[in-house]
Amino acid sequence: MTDLDNLIPMDVAGRADRVRAAAADAGCDALVVANMVNVRYLTGFTGSAGLVWLGADELVLVTDRRYTEQSEAETSKTGATVRIEITNDAPKEILAAAAAGVGRIGLEAASVSWADQRKYAEWFGTAELVPTAGVVERCRQIKDDGEVSRMAAAAAIADDALAEVRPMLDEDPTEAEVALALDTALRRRGAEGSAFRTIVAAGPNAALPHIRPTDRPIYHRELVIVDMGAVVDGYRSDMTRTMAVGELNPEAQRVFDTVRDAQQLGVAQATVGTPIAEVDKACRDRIAAEGWADAFVHGTGHGVGLDIHEQPWVRASAEESLQTGHVITVEPGVYLPGFCGARVEDTVLVTDDGPRRLTQSPKELAGGLSHPPGWAVSPPGLRPRGG
Repeated sequence: MTDLDNLIPMDVAGRADRVRAAAADAGCDALVVANMVNVRYLTGFTGSAGLVWLGADELVLVTDRRYTEQSEAETSKTGATVRIEITNDAPKEILAAAAAGVGRIGLEAASVSWADQRKYAEWFGTAELVPTAGVVERCRQIKDDGEVSRMAAAAAIADDALAEVRPMLDEDPTEAEVALALDTALRRRGAEGSAFRTIVAAGPNAALPHIRPTDRPIYHRELVIVDMGAVVDGYRSDMTRTMAVGELNPEAQRVFDTVRDAQQLGVAQATVGTPIAEVDKACRDRIAAEGWADAFVHGTGHGVGLDIHEQPWVRASAEESLQTGHVITVEPGVYLPGFCGARVEDTVLVTDDGPRRLTQSPKELAGGLSHPPGWAVSPPGLRPRGG
C-alpha cells in the first residue's frame, strides 16, 4: 500500500513571487487569476468557485460563503500569506480597492469570457487590461519535491491497481468491466479518483486513441490498450500499457515491439537541456522506420501535474528544452484502423541524473497471464466470450 501519510511538504508559499515575476515579464503590474487550478496552485484552496488577485505585495483569495471555513483551513496549511475575502455578491468593491493605482492588470485570456472582460473593464476604471497566456502555467511546469512526491504516489497507486486487475484479462471481461475494476482499485488504494476517464480498448477499438470503454469483450490474441492514472492531493499520474492474452498475429506483434522500442528511445532523450522536440523525434523516427509514420496520429507527450495535460507539450513544434523538475509523458503509438493499436506511456521526471520513470508497471505483453493448454481460438484468431 502506498504511504500517503508522509508526503513531502510543497513550497506553496514561494509560488506567489514566482508568478509575480512571470506576470511582470508579461508586462503586468498585477494579475487576476480565474482558472481554478491556478487558484489552487497559488493558495491551496480546492473549492469550485473563486478567484485570486495577485498584486505587488498581496495575495487575495475571493470566494463565497459556502467556503468560509474550507478556504481558511486549506490556505492556513500551505504557509502562504493569503488574505481571504468572502462575498456572495460580485466582488466589484474588493477588486476595485485592490486595483487602486495599478496601471496594467493581467487577465487569463483562456479563462475569462468576453462578458467578464467587459465587467473587469468597468470595475478597474482607467487601468489597462492585458490578456495573458500561460503566466501561472509556466511556473507550474517545474515541480518541487513535494509535488513530485504526490505524483510518485499517484503513479505507485496506478501501478498497484494495474497489477491487481491485469489477470482479469484472462477471464473474458468487457472493456468496460476492466475499466471499472481499475477505477475501483485506484480508490481502494487511497487515490482521490482517476486522473482522467480510464481507457480500455481492445482489437480494432485500440486503433481509436481516445475511445471510451465499451461492452465489447476482450478476445484472446488481440492487443489491449489500458490508459490510466490516479490523483493524490490534486496531482496526477498518467500511464499506458498495451497487453495481450495469448500469442499475437505477427503484424500485431511488430506493432507492439515498434511502439515499445520507440517509447524507450523517447524516454532516454528526457534529459536536462535536451530540446523537447528531440524526444518527439526519437519516437517518430523509430516508428517511421517501420513504415508507420502516418499511423502515429498524436503528440508524443505533455506535461502532467495538477492538470492531466499541461505545459510543456512534447511535440515536433516544441521550441523549449527540458529542465530539471519537468514532469512529462512519453507516449508514442501506432494505430491501424480496423485491425489494432498500441501505445506505451510513462510519466517521467527530468532530473540532473537523467530521466526517472514514476510509472513502473512492466511493459511485457502477457505479464504473467495464464493460458490453459489446448486453449482453442476461433477464426480469425479471436476467442469468443464464453467460448
